[in-house]
Amino acid sequence: MIPHMIERGAGAVVHVTSIQSVLPLLDATTTYAAGKAALRSYSKSLSKELRPTGVRVNTVSAGWIMTDGADAFLDRIRTANGGTREGARQRVLARLGGIAIGRDAEPRDVAEAIAFLASDRASSIYETEIVVDGGTVPTI
Repeated sequence: MIPHMIERGAGAVVHVTSIQSVLPLLDATTTYAAGKAALRSYSKSLSKELRPTGVRVNTVSAGWIMTDGADAFLDRIRTANGGTREGARQRVLARLGGIAIGRDAEPRDVAEAIAFLASDRASSIYETEIVVDGGTVPTI
């Protein structure tokens, strides 16, 4: 995009990345993690390019979210290693370091963060990453 072609204050861009951009599961999802890291970097660059136009660019970095994709991932792990689906889930969570809040996130949790960043309520939030991971990635 070229900043002079965008109407000033035209809105927001929200990219959905993943905690795997900073905490990859190396042997299972390397390509996915690399793609999300690239999107995270692109978002930072795009935010600088669009800053003069008033278009806000932010990211939402999702952690372990129970989606159809997560279900399929657990099935692949269970098939490859045997055991139960819950055992596969526990294996993934152990590799991530657990979820501090003690429950899987739902797609709605991520959607709420996206809706907020896209809204006028976030009109002063630029170049920010909101992490929706239940406390998986340590921040302190």
